[in-house]
Amino acid sequence: MAEATAAKQLREYETVFLVKPELTDDNVDKLKERVRGIINREGGKALKFTIWGKKRTTYPVAKQPRAIYVHAHYLGGSPLVAEVERNLRNLDEVTRFLSIKLAEDVDPETRPVEQDVKLAGDVDDNRPLGGAERPEFRGGEDMGGDAPDEEAAEEV
Repeated sequence: MAEATAAKQLREYETVFLVKPELTDDNVDKLKERVRGIINREGGKALKFTIWGKKRTTYPVAKQPRAIYVHAHYLGGSPLVAEVERNLRNLDEVTRFLSIKLAEDVDPETRPVEQDVKLAGDVDDNRPLGGAERPEFRGGEDMGGDAPDEEAAEEV
């Protein structure tokens, strides 16, 4: 009896993958459904997919400054994650992916399947990358570094 309940316990994972920015919404949806099919086929439970939209990356990925971000939240075992990652690796549309384990021993009956979400993504292409909006990266401001100031240079 204890073995039957232990077999129903799954791990909770999330995978974020980057898709080429020129893909249409229909192609992104097909890719999302393909990953959902892999999860279901391997005995997992897809909880939620969120398409974060087209966003600027910190550095160019596959020679592109932007990518479409897709987040998959699901339950399964480590063989399921390996199969999802193997399929993502073989898809030309996917440029990067990362999977992490969120929790151990999750009862699939306690986790409801949520509605998929599609967000707009970034709309401002002129926004600076990364930390460029922080004061220490702005030109002309002295942030108290080790550079000598003009008064100290004149006294020598």
